Amino acid sequence: MTADADLVVTGIGVVTETALDPEGKRTKGWFDHRAELGRGYKYLPRASQYLLAATARALTDTGAELADVPEDRRAITVGTNNGMSELQGEFDRTVIEGDSTLLSPATVPYFSVNLVGSRVAMEHGLKGFSLGVHSPRVAGLEAVQHGVRALRAGRARWLLTGAAESPLDWSEPGSAGSEDGAVALVVERAEEVAARGGRAHGRVQVRSFLLPPPVADSPGGREQAERLLGAAFAALGLTRRSPQVWLIGGDDAVTGTVEAALGEGAIRASAGAGCLGPAVQVAALLREAFVEQLVIGVAAQGNVSVAHVVPGSR
Repeated sequence: MTADADLVVTGIGVVTETALDPEGKRTKGWFDHRAELGRGYKYLPRASQYLLAATARALTDTGAELADVPEDRRAITVGTNNGMSELQGEFDRTVIEGDSTLLSPATVPYFSVNLVGSRVAMEHGLKGFSLGVHSPRVAGLEAVQHGVRALRAGRARWLLTGAAESPLDWSEPGSAGSEDGAVALVVERAEEVAARGGRAHGRVQVRSFLLPPPVADSPGGREQAERLLGAAFAALGLTRRSPQVWLIGGDDAVTGTVEAALGEGAIRASAGAGCLGPAVQVAALLREAFVEQLVIGVAAQGNVSVAHVVPGSR
């Protein structure tokens, strides 16, 4: 176990159609921002609404009072790829077909994808640090990695991390495969949780690397992937074939090369347009698994993140 092991996940919040409407019985859409959040959130981007709702669930799940942590010691890191895509598409069409003066003052600040987590940070006083991560597919896992590293460096003592996505704008390629929802994880120091008699869902550690597509598609691509995976496993304190592996990627050279380098036994999981899938898988394993497992997110652009999930207090 590496030095990240002194940090544990104490709260999990998942807001997806499957989580909120598992039997498909809602007739007015799977997410109602007024029912979930109350009034005053109409003009927030959908991804921000999802993250607020997931955060509320995660905070309740901790069974602790956030007020016990000073505001300047609370932090947030959140990953998103497409969380502002629909709004940005509307902005472009408004300016191209009309004039910039027609843009809504309520929504125009969200031209920046970094603002997905801003309302969460403001409402919950997360003043330690705030970081947005946007690497293709692995941004949610990288958000965990960067947040945990900052906690270990003393930048804060309490972390909200995860991923939030909403569909790509209809004009973008791949919009039919968009992801929609959010995952929020609360990470705290194990000794503080034990001192208050709290419960931990488990631990998550992440290491990331880049396998450029030309390298992955070259004759030596598999060997390079094996070296990079081996270094990531070693940094996580693992041997090559320790836990069960979930591989979340697309139909591309990088994912194919990583799968070949892993050898037999990896479980392929579907990957939509966004970074939500790997974060959802991590949350599911923390809640449901009994043994340590790996979640590996792979992007066609070469980004690879390896998450080591250890459920419970093991």
